[in-house]
Order: sequence, then structure tokens, then C-alpha cells
Amino acid sequence: MTRNNGSPPRTLKTRGTIAPANSASEDRPAKTPAPARVAAFQTGLSAESKASAYLIAKGYRILARRFRTPYGEIDIVARRRNLLTFVEVKARASLDEAAYSVTPQQQQRIVAAAQFWLMTHPEHANFEMRFDVVLIAPKHLPRHLMAAFDAGG
Repeated sequence: MTRNNGSPPRTLKTRGTIAPANSASEDRPAKTPAPARVAAFQTGLSAESKASAYLIAKGYRILARRFRTPYGEIDIVARRRNLLTFVEVKARASLDEAAYSVTPQQQQRIVAAAQFWLMTHPEHANFEMRFDVVLIAPKHLPRHLMAAFDAGG
């Protein structure tokens, strides 16, 4: 069947189509992540879930989890009244190890990501803003460090 102009009919393409069978990607075996990376990823997800539940119990409303920006990821964005908190979650073997693992470089990344959040969510521009850390360790309740650092680094 041809169209009025003599060319063959076009087919509709849908989003997420599968690559043709002869693609170069099938020549390579699927890359399996290292077990340590998988375990770390799962630990991180679990810690973020615990931190979210803890913040909700303290009266916060979770606006976003794992908010990705070009500058990095914010683990949790939460709100309580007119306060907007950007929360970094750290899970380690002890609460002290978790506290010391928030580096100045991570703080800068979180501040830049928070600025991106505010640009994409102008309805929060007039809120008070705070950078918190929630520490997670086995056999301990989560520890919420309010105003753990500020935008100045």
C-alpha cells in the first residue's frame, strides 16, 4: 500500500519502543552491578524510608524523595508549616560515622540542588529554608540534626 505521493505508509512510533533485534547493544552481555553496590543502594533506600517515616511522625510533610537535579540529588524535601527542609540521609554502622560522612562537597551539592528546587517550585520561594541531616544506624532511633549546615557552606 502506498500513500497518495507514492511513498510507503508511515507507521506510528510510540515512546519506549524496543530497539531492533540486530542492534549493537545485544552483542554485549548485560552489565550486572556489583553485589556491594546493590547492597549499598538497598541500604540507602531503606534509610530514606526510615527517615521519611520519622519526619512524618514529627509533623513534616514529605514533598519529594530522591529529587534529582543537574547538580545532584536531594534525599528528602519536607515541609512543616512555612519551613522547607532539604534533608540528607546518612546510614552507617554508627551514628558518629554517619555524622562525619556529610562532607563539605556534599553540602555544596545539596545547596545547589536546593536552589534548583526553588527555581522549579517558585511557590516555595518565600518559605524559611533549612538544611537538615538524618542519621541512621542499626539498633538506634534515627537522629535528626536540624540546621546541620547552612547555604554558606
